[in-house]
Amino acid sequence: MKKKVRVQLCFMMFLEFFIWGAWFVTLGTFLGNNLKATDGEIALAFSTQSWGAIIAPFVIGIIADRYFNAERILGILHLLGAVLMYFMYQSTEFNGFYLLVLGYMILYMPTLALVNSVSFNQMKNPAKEFSMVRVFGTLGWIIAGLSISFVFNWDQGKNIGDGLLRNTFLMTSITSLILGLFSFTLPKTPPRAKSENKLNLKEILGLDSLSLFKDKNFLIFFISSVLICIPLAFYYQNANPFLVEVGMGNPTGKMTLGQVSEIAFMLLLPYFFTKFGFKKTILVAMAAWVVRYLLFAFGDANGIGVTLLLGIALHGICYDFFFVSGQIYTDSKAGEKFKSSAQGLITLATYGVGMLIGFWVAGMISTAYLLEDGKHVWETIWLYPAGFALMVFVLFAIFFKTEKIDYQS
Repeated sequence: MKKKVRVQLCFMMFLEFFIWGAWFVTLGTFLGNNLKATDGEIALAFSTQSWGAIIAPFVIGIIADRYFNAERILGILHLLGAVLMYFMYQSTEFNGFYLLVLGYMILYMPTLALVNSVSFNQMKNPAKEFSMVRVFGTLGWIIAGLSISFVFNWDQGKNIGDGLLRNTFLMTSITSLILGLFSFTLPKTPPRAKSENKLNLKEILGLDSLSLFKDKNFLIFFISSVLICIPLAFYYQNANPFLVEVGMGNPTGKMTLGQVSEIAFMLLLPYFFTKFGFKKTILVAMAAWVVRYLLFAFGDANGIGVTLLLGIALHGICYDFFFVSGQIYTDSKAGEKFKSSAQGLITLATYGVGMLIGFWVAGMISTAYLLEDGKHVWETIWLYPAGFALMVFVLFAIFFKTEKIDYQS
């Protein structure tokens, strides 16, 4: 891969995840404090990510794979997203904001697959080259969070009250505009399927890989993947409002510690996976979810809040050890025939169905433990995802049988 192309792909990936991290992390805090949204309404807003993930396969499978170059669709989607983000910046009430964020996530979620397609199309050896491009996405998310907390101070107490978190949408709108225009300069990524070929709905949704459920181990893994996304949704939806409410300074910037740990544990994963095997790796990830939420439940934000920071730092184990290991496992079980459709099915089930349920449950529980002064009984709230993650841990430990998985580093 030429140096110029590598730089283009790294910049594309940086902007792609800067865009997501620049507004999604603080969304719950903004809605609760500035649009006076209820916990149920905040859950609705976060669930738009899941609806976007459910609809994304249709955008990719019907349009990007058949009719238009991926880089052009990427550009169009981000230009449209920039417009919606600007209107979100101007929103003053939840109902109008919800329609805008729903439209935006339907546009944004397909771009996650598109940036991968553009990248893979330029690589001779994706297994070795992709990680060095993808890491710039994590850096983009980190820079977004650090900027909000330590450069602009938008997530500080008085500034939140003054509505400065609204500026995250304007910053995202500008970045989306830049990426939208930049996308048209990216290397050409033509459609993979011939447009005259008959559409296969089963293939688009990954349903042609359902035969994998005949394997009991894969079925247990699939069910566990859906269930573990319920406690995951608690983190995405509640972590930033929780840290703000308990008085942690620069909460958004400190939450980027989770992405820093992602990078570290991504590098450790091949060794851990090879030495200890798939089942133990997954169980460590599930145990980390339990520990993280217990740290949130009983941690103290006074001083530097070491226990809360440790809970944030566990994100690398929670995410990488489960989801990346799961992608490797799915790839090994699917074989050549079902590789793409199996990955699509897992994505649809986790980011789509699993997190949709998770956001709904998190909203209900947060509402149930809302006090009259507008604060929450966070100790009790965090015990729910901790207990749920423990339940999934026990389920997986009992019913998933140890097996050897081929791993190619």
